[in-house]
Amino acid sequence: MSELREAREILASAELIHSAEAVNAAVARVAARITRRLGESYPLMLCIMNGGVPFAGQLLMRLGFPLDFDYLHATRYGQETSGGALTWKAMPQTPVEGRTVLVVDDILDEGFTLAAIVGRLEELGAAECHIAVAVNKRKSGKKPIEADFAALTVPDRYVFGYGLDVRGMWRNLPAIYAVKES
Repeated sequence: MSELREAREILASAELIHSAEAVNAAVARVAARITRRLGESYPLMLCIMNGGVPFAGQLLMRLGFPLDFDYLHATRYGQETSGGALTWKAMPQTPVEGRTVLVVDDILDEGFTLAAIVGRLEELGAAECHIAVAVNKRKSGKKPIEADFAALTVPDRYVFGYGLDVRGMWRNLPAIYAVKES
């Protein structure tokens, strides 16, 4: 099957979880909360590649205070659908020592990747770390870390769109979908 046809079939059979309008409204709400909490701290905003890009970009345009911006790239997934060992691909170029850091990602799923990232930033001397995610996945059991700011929640299903991929595809959708359950 061609990749294009596979991508179209995945989307055609998927369930819409949050429309583009709902996503945009949620980003505006979470940006207001972040502004109230961090607006006086001149934070360093770190986008986690690749999934955090859509959320970070839209969030940046809604934050009404000065900040520094950088990125990092750490992943447990690659093209897989379940997590493995954490791989660091890029560390931030901006020093984090003594800074208030806002880590921005697409999803808080099991929490292991974000917990490892925050742990590393703390080792590098970050004064405090806050986590903002586009979506927080409802999971049974305790996660090793919680988001300070979550725009939306999603069911415990495989979701994609708005930065989240399915087999490397569909990060570019403005809405969030769940893969059809078997």
